[in-house]
Amino acid sequence: MSDATREAMEYDVVIVGAGPAGLSAAIRLKQLDPSREVVVLEKGSEVGAHILSGAVLDPCGLDALIPDWKDKGAPLKTPVKQDNFYLLGEAGRLRVPNFPMPPLMNNHGNYIVSMGNVCRWMAEQAEELGVEIFPGMSCSELIYGENGEVKGVVAGEFGKNPDGTPGPAYEPGMELHGKYVFLSEGVRGSLSKEVIAKYDLSAGKEPQKFGLGMKEIWEIDPEKHNEGEVTHTMGWPLGGNAGGGSFIYHLENNQVYVGFVVHLNYKNPYLYPYMEFQRFKHHPMVAELLKGGKRVAYGARAISEGGYQSMPKMVAPGVALLGCSVGMVNVPRIKGNHNAMLSGKAAAEAAHHALEAGRSSDELSAYEDEVRNGAIGSDLKKVRNVKPLWSKYGLGASLAMGGLDMWTNTLGFSVLGTLGHGKNDAEATEPASKHKPIDYPKPDGKLSFDRLTNVSFSMTNHEESQPAHLTLKDASVPISVNLPKYDEPAQRYCPAGVYEVVSEEGKDPRFVINFQNCVHCKTCDIKDPSQNINWETPQGGDGPNYPNM
Repeated sequence: MSDATREAMEYDVVIVGAGPAGLSAAIRLKQLDPSREVVVLEKGSEVGAHILSGAVLDPCGLDALIPDWKDKGAPLKTPVKQDNFYLLGEAGRLRVPNFPMPPLMNNHGNYIVSMGNVCRWMAEQAEELGVEIFPGMSCSELIYGENGEVKGVVAGEFGKNPDGTPGPAYEPGMELHGKYVFLSEGVRGSLSKEVIAKYDLSAGKEPQKFGLGMKEIWEIDPEKHNEGEVTHTMGWPLGGNAGGGSFIYHLENNQVYVGFVVHLNYKNPYLYPYMEFQRFKHHPMVAELLKGGKRVAYGARAISEGGYQSMPKMVAPGVALLGCSVGMVNVPRIKGNHNAMLSGKAAAEAAHHALEAGRSSDELSAYEDEVRNGAIGSDLKKVRNVKPLWSKYGLGASLAMGGLDMWTNTLGFSVLGTLGHGKNDAEATEPASKHKPIDYPKPDGKLSFDRLTNVSFSMTNHEESQPAHLTLKDASVPISVNLPKYDEPAQRYCPAGVYEVVSEEGKDPRFVINFQNCVHCKTCDIKDPSQNINWETPQGGDGPNYPNM
């Protein structure tokens, strides 16, 4: 629809995504110059709708951006009071003591938060400064200038028929032009992916690595609740099948965040990440905690895990990538929100100085320099070898050698240098003939649940009459290639039951995409071994609507 006639609006900076990175950039731009014209576009129905509650937040990013956040009522109410690490076996656990861990692993001074509520609060701060925020506004296209620079986005296009043609209620949307465009879409955003490919921003970098994070919010028996307790586990049920682990965070109101992460570089195509999560909750330690409680929300998202050596170049003419669009998660800490905030602040400062100097639509190299050589780079460089050690040599080596490497990096050097990741996650998938199917227990409906029931707790909705935002490059590949070679792993790696292979008597198998179920985790775009699935941004307001809690 690039030939549609659209109205255009001009801004100094156009920001795509109202997560912690995008909102930090907007706030900082207005702090530096209240007259600056700044707009934030958010595809969720409201700010925070696509951010499932539950994280441990290092407040250093907020400290740098809004030093008086406590006085302004930021929703950081639950300081971490207790930090537990366990190695799990099927029926038991081994406590890993805190004292041998590097100082960077300490959660003292951090807070258990709902990032959805933190972003809602940040949006209020931004609007008070004069930032325009438009929720329910997906950005469907990038707009390029005469010299190949990014000059804006198309936002608010609605009403297409399933075949992509304009429907009776079609709205072409608007063009929003900026002297600079910031992409803070989160992991594997469709516009960011386009920019990285167009300008070859990953050249010379290690492939980005990912994990699938699944999360449930539970209300539990008050007698079992311990506000401020943080627990992380590794080991069972994944064992040697995949890397990953769990987290259990006790926040206020007798609620706990129960999460499970599976590294997407697993080899066995029969692995079923969602069912590994459900099985985890039957471990005696977890089952006892959740017994008598109730699950109140569910969601999933991909997590960038490549770290320091996988960050692409972050700038191209007219555009900058922020936060998880680059990949700024500290994997052993399972934290990235603080770096997202710092990246937004750094991008805003670089753009401010450029605009003050009369520049526009060029590369904000000062932003890239600050990220790589400042606080974000320092945070990620210290832990850069943990993920490749885990991927290549397993959990034991990651704990031993990774811990030692983090200690030496804390002292300013590394005996390992910088390790590479090797294959991307799609390439890591091996043929089904090399593996055996995994027998997963049936969900009991009390501690564990089937996928479609859980998806209903994400309040996900997509208008069925719109074009599917999940498309195949070659419609024949799922049945002709992926099914015989890999037993079509899309049936299992998707945490929302989007993909099915339907077999009916007397008919050839067919591949079905139930895009209405999609929770926007983007795992399919990452893990499909044939790289045949493309996740595109659906129309604004669609997708999950995570609860405000």
